[in-house]
Amino acid sequence: MKYRIYIDEVGNNDIGSSNNPNHRFLCLTGVVFDLDYVKEVLSPDIENLKTKYFNSHPDDPVIFHRKELMNKKYPFKALLNPDIEKAFNEEYLQLLDKWKFKTITVLIDKLEHQNRYSTWRYDPYHYCMAILFERFHLRLKETGLTGDMMFESRGGKEDRRLKESYRNIFLKGTDWIRPEDIDDTITSRELKIKPKSANVAGLQVADLLAYPLYRFTLKYYNLKNDDRETFNEKILEIIKPKILSNGNRLEGWGIKRLP
Repeated sequence: MKYRIYIDEVGNNDIGSSNNPNHRFLCLTGVVFDLDYVKEVLSPDIENLKTKYFNSHPDDPVIFHRKELMNKKYPFKALLNPDIEKAFNEEYLQLLDKWKFKTITVLIDKLEHQNRYSTWRYDPYHYCMAILFERFHLRLKETGLTGDMMFESRGGKEDRRLKESYRNIFLKGTDWIRPEDIDDTITSRELKIKPKSANVAGLQVADLLAYPLYRFTLKYYNLKNDDRETFNEKILEIIKPKILSNGNRLEGWGIKRLP
């Protein structure tokens, strides 16, 4: 069995904007799937859902994107019909409950990072990626399994920098990983990056869950008071058992706060 962690983000890596409360935090969430399960269950389920509600076609597939779904923008205008929206939401929640996966979320407080480290300024995005790499590697090592990592493309320059940072982990390791141990778990020394147009099922699930898990992590660490009851809470009720844990312990396993 080989696993892949599909990763998406909420926020940006701009340290200069960290004084703005709306840009203070960056959060990366990874969803971990068995690759055979992706092929046999996840991808067909997602394509069937898109065809059923949004008339997706293999030649021009609909790509799930949370913001467009929430705003009922094209190609999701069918959700403007309350009955269709209700039916879609119910089926989506049923699928989330059915799908077999685990999540890992890393949140960085960019303002605290800026204030604490006056000389060491690790790119926040790359810092979160390294911690996700650690969590994923350690879990694979614990279970005797192997896997790789995939990000959604953010553009040429950003993708090249992220790939270089990823390669450096193989060369130097991290605080918790020796470089000589990495090849036992992570099967590719080259980071996989795909554009949204590639219609990758795992990346679409990561996109859909990144914001709910961002909200959950902020609340878990008492970083933001938000008691609104939204559709996110229904999602979290289902996926909370899927957050990677050690017994009942989430912190340090399925969620991690930086710095």
